[in-house]
Amino acid sequence: MVEREGHAFLPLGGAGVTYEYRCPGCGCFEVRLPIGTAPESRDCPACRRPARRVFSAPHLARTSPGTAAAREREERSREAPDVVGPPPVRKRRPHPAAARLPRP
Repeated sequence: MVEREGHAFLPLGGAGVTYEYRCPGCGCFEVRLPIGTAPESRDCPACRRPARRVFSAPHLARTSPGTAAAREREERSREAPDVVGPPPVRKRRPHPAAARLPRP
């Protein structure tokens, strides 16, 4: 069992979803299980009393401001892409050696 943000966390290995339970004596703890396999109640890992499952907000990852701005620009460009003009015209100067070549 691992303490995290005031909650006890019981890692059971493998990928899955984090489910939260509340023990009447010990408080909240979390368990990782495969999706859809969490029972309504589970024994508390500390005192072995039955704990009821609690529905709470999911743990969402925060993105950096730069990544969020890039995603917002990308989504905005789907609806109204920036109009891009042709590349700027460069004046081509002849190569200095070309002046010495014979003319037809």
